[in-house]
Parts: sequence; C-alpha cells; structure tokens
Amino acid sequence: MDRLTSMEMFVRVVDLGGFKAAAEASGISTTMASNHIKALEERLGAKLLNRTTRRQSLTEIGARYYEQCVDALARIETAEVEAQEMRSRPRGRLKISAPVTLGTHLLAGLFADYLTTYPEVEIDLQLNDRVVDLADEGFDAAFRFGELADSGLVARRLRSLRRTVCASPAYLEAHGTPAEPARLADHRCLPFHYVKPEREWLFQSDEGVQRVAIKGPMTVNNGSALLQAAIAGLGVAMLPDYLAASDVAAGRLVKLFPEFNLSRAPLQVVYLPDRQMTPKMRSFIDFMLERLGPKPG
Repeated sequence: MDRLTSMEMFVRVVDLGGFKAAAEASGISTTMASNHIKALEERLGAKLLNRTTRRQSLTEIGARYYEQCVDALARIETAEVEAQEMRSRPRGRLKISAPVTLGTHLLAGLFADYLTTYPEVEIDLQLNDRVVDLADEGFDAAFRFGELADSGLVARRLRSLRRTVCASPAYLEAHGTPAEPARLADHRCLPFHYVKPEREWLFQSDEGVQRVAIKGPMTVNNGSALLQAAIAGLGVAMLPDYLAASDVAAGRLVKLFPEFNLSRAPLQVVYLPDRQMTPKMRSFIDFMLERLGPKPG
C-alpha cells in the first residue's frame, strides 16, 4: 500500500476516534481502513493501536508516530500549497548569468525595476564572462552576445547594442587621429576577448561594409578593463555605447568615425526549454523583451 495514504488514514483514525468513522470520511470500507494501519505496523514492526471491541487507543510508539505523521503531512500540504502558488504568480528565486560589464552597467538597473514590479521574486545574479552551462550549474537564464550555436536552449533575441570606436586624447595626440577605418591597421587597437578574441571590426555605410583587421598590445575579456585601458591611452577600443557614453561626454575619450554605423553585438537571453514555464520565468522573459527587445523598424 502507498505509505503516504496509510499515514493519512492512521491520522484520520486517531482524529475521528475509530476505523468506521475514518472509513466513512475517506469513502472506503472499514476493512480497507484497517488494512492501511496493519500495513504501517508491519512496515514499522511495532503496534500502533490497542484495539478492543469497543475502542482503540494509541500505544506509546503509536502516540509518537502520530505526532510525526501530523507534522510530516502538514509539511507536505505546505509544500504543495507553495508549489501551486509559485505556478500561479511570479514567486521564488531566479539564478541568472550575465557578462560582467553588461550586468554591472545595464542589467542591474533593469533588474531593480523588475524586482519592484515583482517583489516576491529574488534574483541571484552571477556575473562572469565565461559561457556557463545552464543545466549543470543550475542557472535559469543567461545573457549572451553574438550568434549562438545550436545548443538546445531557447534563445530570445534582444536589442543589438551599439558600439563606439574611441581613443583617449593623449593617444590621438601621440599617434594621430585615423581619418578612415582602414587606417586602424596602422594603430594600436584593443580587441575584446569574448569566447575568442576579435580579429576584425566591421564598419557599415551606404557603400557597404568595411572589414578592418585589427591588432594591438593587449586583448581584454572584461569591458570595464577595456574602458580603462582606452582612457589610459593604451590604444583604440570598440566599446558599447552604454559603457563609453559618459567618458566621451566628459572628454576622457574621443569618438571616432561617427558617420559609420558600427557593427552591433546581438544580445540574447537564453534558457532551458520548459513546456510549463513558471510565472517567475515568464514574467522575467517578458520584462526583458519589453525593456531590451528589438526596436520596431
């Protein structure tokens, strides 16, 4: 017999004062109710009830077992209620992975807005520029740049993030300001290293796309470090607008080639397929699409 059902029957027999009342309340025969208790006693190797023709009473072991059963059944009931509530409204913990710079300078503010909207959700944001394994490492979702290989993950495309080619005034004074993208071949460039180092930068105009091979003294796998290297005059960098904008405005960096539409890094949020997506995940994905989704047109 099912152990949980037998435990429920045992508690019901004790609470209602007899097998007949417990059986009637459960919609089963008195014999079946008795069989449930017998199954428990055989499993435990101990007598739970002292039975007479008129009444039954708990044994010492039975009294202690009754208390444990009541506690266990209450915990199960609570777990089921909480699970149902989590399926009915956004609630619970989301473990999210994101690149360090993106998470620090763009996502953290958006997550604050999300948590204000959904106060019963908690976010465990882990910033790392490596590509995490969602299933093995227990992540609910991750933000990733670039075109993704077929990994079995669901990928929702977000807004492509514009980038700016820039350099410090000191660097340009020492090495000259390149008049066109092709002249970057003569300059010290600072490639970003995400999964693999950048080997070329793309510049788009009405005349087409220019591919410019780049090289330099250092590759960097962190956007904030790349920004500081550019400000320090180490070379020319291509940085996300959201990261470079304040330093360009303050004059610490000079924006190059403003007439070109620079290559943009496609951003995507990925997650494991789930036919019954929880409300917390659905609310999170919908919120990100609303705030960072592709712009119409």
